[in-house]
This record gives sequence, C-alpha cells and structure tokens, in this order.
Amino acid sequence: MPLLETYHKLFFIGIAGTGMSALAQYCKGIGKEVSGSDRYFGANTPNETQEQLTAMGIHCFAQDASGIDASINVVVVSTAVEDTNIEYKKAVELGIVIIKRSELLTLISNTKKTIAIGGTSGKSTTTGLLFDILAFAGLEPSIISGAGLVRLQEKGLIGNAWVGNGEWLVIEADESDGSIVHYKPTIGTLLNIDKDHKEIDELYSIFNTFKNNSLQFVVNRSNEHAAKFSENQQQDFGLSNTSAGYIASNIVANGFSVNFSINQTAFVINTFGVHNVENALAACAIANLCGVSLEICAKAVAAYKGIYRRNQILGTKNGVLVIDDYAHNPAKCAAAIRGLQAISPQVVAWFQPHGYGPTRFLKNDFIQEFSTVLRPSDCLVMSEIFYAGGTAVKDISANDIIKEVVNNGCNATFIENRRNLVAQLKNTLNPNSVLLLMGARDPSLAQFAADVFAEL
Repeated sequence: MPLLETYHKLFFIGIAGTGMSALAQYCKGIGKEVSGSDRYFGANTPNETQEQLTAMGIHCFAQDASGIDASINVVVVSTAVEDTNIEYKKAVELGIVIIKRSELLTLISNTKKTIAIGGTSGKSTTTGLLFDILAFAGLEPSIISGAGLVRLQEKGLIGNAWVGNGEWLVIEADESDGSIVHYKPTIGTLLNIDKDHKEIDELYSIFNTFKNNSLQFVVNRSNEHAAKFSENQQQDFGLSNTSAGYIASNIVANGFSVNFSINQTAFVINTFGVHNVENALAACAIANLCGVSLEICAKAVAAYKGIYRRNQILGTKNGVLVIDDYAHNPAKCAAAIRGLQAISPQVVAWFQPHGYGPTRFLKNDFIQEFSTVLRPSDCLVMSEIFYAGGTAVKDISANDIIKEVVNNGCNATFIENRRNLVAQLKNTLNPNSVLLLMGARDPSLAQFAADVFAEL
C-alpha cells in the first residue's frame, strides 16, 4: 500500500457522508487539495454540510462527474458507491487510482500513534470522550469520528474530524463493512459485541483480527462477548461486578447527569444511562494508559458537551422533553430507552429503521429488545423503513415489528408517515413524558427532529 504522501489531490465520491466528510476534512487539514461530490448537493439546494466543507476550502460538486479531471491522483469511495456510478466510471476511464474509505483511513492511521475504538455500540461517544480527555490534558490529539462533537461544532465545524499537533489519533473503527481488520493501532479497544450488521460468529472473527493487529488491546469485561478477547485484565474496564483494572461503581442517576466512581475517583457525566458510564469508563481507561491521571479525566468528563444526535436534548415543550438519538440497532435502541426511564415515568420512543435488509436481519432481535425494555407506561412508535435507493427487496415493514411487540403485551403503534407523528401522539404525550426520536442513515432526521419539536 502506498504512503499517504503519494496522494496530493483527492476527490471523494459521497463526501457528505459522515465517514467520508471526516476523512476529507482531515486531509484538508494536513495540506492536501480536496474536493468531492454528493447526491445531496445541488446548485439551488441549500446543504449545511456542503456549506461547511466549502468554508474549509473543500470544493463541492453535484454527483455528475463534473468535478473529476486528470489532475486528480486518487478518488476515494465508500462501500455504498458501486462501479456503475458515473463518477466511478469516469475515474476508471481517466486511469485515476480508486481507493476505499477504509484504505485511506488506514494510510492516515499509519502516520500517528492511533487509538482505534471498536464494538457494536458506543463507538462515537467513546471516541469523542477520549478525544476531549486527551485535549483537556494538553496532548493535542487528532480525531476521525462517525459523529460531530458539540465542542467542535461550536467552532462552526462539522465536528467529526480535527488535526492536532500531538502524536495521538483517535479513530472510530467500523466493523459493519469489515474495514476494522485493516487497522494496526497502538491501542485497540473493544466496547461490546452484539448482533447488528453481522452474526455473532462472524463478528468474533473480525474482532479477533482487530485484536491481533493491535499492539495493546483493551476490552469491556462487562460485555460477555467482548470479555472473551481480554489479554490483560489490568488494562481492561468494567462495572463493579467484574474483575478489571478499571472499575466503575457507585453509579447514581441524577436527572440529566450520572455520578459514579472509577477506582475511587469521583466522576460526573452530563448525560444519562449506564451505557454512557461504560463509554466514559472506556475513554478514561485508555487515557490513563496514555499517561493521563484519573483526576484529570474526571475534570474532562465533567466538561464534556456531547456529540451530535447522541442523547441530544432538543428542549422541553408543553412539559414534554424531546431527545434526538442515533440509536439504530436493537441493543442501542433498548439502551436509549432504558437510560431515559430513570428520569421519566413515560418514555414515548419513535424509531425509523433504515434499510430493508438490515431490518429483516434484525427483526426478531428488535422484537425481543423492545418487548423486554418497555414498561406498561411506555409506548413504542415506528414509521416505515427508510429507503435510500437501490435494488432492495421490500418484503418487510416496520409494522411487522410493531404487531409482534403488541402481541407481547406492550404498548406500540405504527404511524406509516412520520409527518403525522405529532398529530397522532397528542393523546399519548403528557407533561411528564419524554419523546425519544431514534434513527440513523437518513440525512433528514435532524431536521425532522427539529420539526417535531416545533410542532409540539
């Protein structure tokens, strides 16, 4: 594989995607000439991501091949870009090198001491927390993440990438496309293993390769599948019922914050849910391995502002608290609901699944998780599956899940068109309710959440 230095002018097909935009920003930050296209970009269509990339000096084009010429020496594609794409075909015709997103991230990670955060759930939050801790400690880290940090967004940035002057790079390592096996990090981290994009046995194989490629490997001993990959108990982390070098205990939910201790050091994080305590615990364990004291970690975690669409509080209106969240697999959805149950007698959870294939694959797991987590006072609402295009077989509906959850004795309803959500929930929501909006992949979800809040 060539060195990163061999590429000077890069073009990204699908640059508005979270993973792609992060790499584009990083490359621009290290002095590369960067441009890209996206199907959501249009001459007369406002797009916030396009505006932010343009403000950074990244040239943006409609996805019509007008931005590709012979001066470009590498085209970067995501796994969603097929070889029938007009821009892909033009790059081939011009003899331009084409590489995948994961290949570019591998090249970048080889230039730094890299910490790769892997696992089914919590990667973005843990990546963001660790970056914030290292930055608070003055280590000037870099980050390439799957979600925007609020602290970086306050600077007018997308927030999912930053080029620091220090030696550490924190990356979110994705197992869904198998790209995690390409990284050779200084520290690899495994947060958990749950069925999501792949079966458990296949995930075991992928994460085993990830472990073997890591100089040091840190795992969550509170997750039964992840614990099996432990190589050094003293550098692992877990809740108080586990044996690990870093233990979180004395966990007390306090409204919109959680108090806890790590190895007798007091912490508070301004979010909710035990799953976020585990994320903070993971970040602190890794930071401590990098030389940051737990006392400094505690100060950084207390100042953590969160990341985009992860337990993001939109506000309270007519007594209803509205939360926007990226949860999209069974374990994440259940964790998001469970975390809010500690602060409200009624959680009304709306969920839009993405993709017919993934929904079909996880149907029974969704039914089981929702049926287990919902209290009698709670309500699950689902709208129809988000369809991003392509040749998917539409042989499943979100209503198939709802029917089974109802059969299991839970309060659940199907609202096919999400535009009718607020109107149909008028008699369900009360001044003590939390309205949780969940979903991923659909770029319009953030605006939808804002519209729901405005309509309440």
